[in-house]
Amino acid sequence: MLKQLLTDALVNIGGWTTNKKIVVIESDDWGAIRTPDKRAFDNMLKAGIPVDKSLFCRLDTLVDHNELESVFSILDKYKDSRGNSAIITANAVVANPDFEKIKADNYERYHYETVDKTLERYFPGNSPFSLWKEGIDNKLFFPQFHGREHVNVPFWLDVLRQGDEVYTKAFENGCWGISNDIYKKYNKSIQATFDCTEKEDLLFLEGSIADGLDVFENLFGYRSETFIPNNYIFPEELFPALLSSGVTTMQGMKYQKLPYLQSVARRKVRRLNGQRMGEGPGLLQIVRNAHFEPSVFPYQQRDKALTTCLNQLKMSFLLKKPAVISCHRFNFSGRLEPENRDINLRLLDRFLMEVTKRWPDVIFMDSASLSKMIK
Repeated sequence: MLKQLLTDALVNIGGWTTNKKIVVIESDDWGAIRTPDKRAFDNMLKAGIPVDKSLFCRLDTLVDHNELESVFSILDKYKDSRGNSAIITANAVVANPDFEKIKADNYERYHYETVDKTLERYFPGNSPFSLWKEGIDNKLFFPQFHGREHVNVPFWLDVLRQGDEVYTKAFENGCWGISNDIYKKYNKSIQATFDCTEKEDLLFLEGSIADGLDVFENLFGYRSETFIPNNYIFPEELFPALLSSGVTTMQGMKYQKLPYLQSVARRKVRRLNGQRMGEGPGLLQIVRNAHFEPSVFPYQQRDKALTTCLNQLKMSFLLKKPAVISCHRFNFSGRLEPENRDINLRLLDRFLMEVTKRWPDVIFMDSASLSKMIK
């Protein structure tokens, strides 16, 4: 208990302060396929890939129309002191790999499909993408940029060309996201788009940032002002690429992980709320200081996620910080394990009820709005 209190306090040391009780919910991974469906999961398991041993491989998949409607109904149920509903900053990729075209090119070139096409392909006639747009209009769901795709493209194509058995089997099932918690052959994570080891990879990534942010604008009708790199790994050499494409703010954790580009060991850099990074005006940093991640707990212990997060909010407000909550998409997905979604939606309802009851002066806000307030 004392250790957790100390941890919760330390993440709030330094940086921007406010007397307002601000709550921001940042939810990563929207739009990414991860585990396509139960059939693909079972096929990979039969092929000897221990996808049942990875939380994200086991639970993380696209959220369908009905699931998203359930999330929205809970968010809309709870109002802040200004009459605004709770809102999720949905950090989304805007594309997924086009497996057929990549295979046709013998893994030599990368091809993608935009996320609206992915969702229509998986849910023909009932794509949740139109509901994404409704969520934006109703101020319940605010997409921001999480990378063009959620895969380390140069690394992935390289291991596919080499005939890596695990990634080839995953590819055959429309999947790439076999994380290194269950497949430890490589240092790099296949999921970490920006975990580069070669200078030439930076050129590819610069292009993917510029292209991805243009695709984002075409899909949603506005530029993404904030960005969080998937897997929290990002080279500082790419700060100018973000700035030149209109990004003003980085979301992130207490520590920013750096790629292996300039070191044989993984390095990390401490970040503070309101900190400026890079040259000139630089990028503003927003730091997460709370976690609502019930899916990381066993089913019978998921109430711990509620208690922990409420305590973290209490600490944030005590130290005059906005509460910036990490809440990944896999907490809302139930196509692989319906119980995961059902339990977590009930917990989300209880969480927001407690927040509005304990702090009636709370203000619900998206990440871009918080960024503007800090500036």
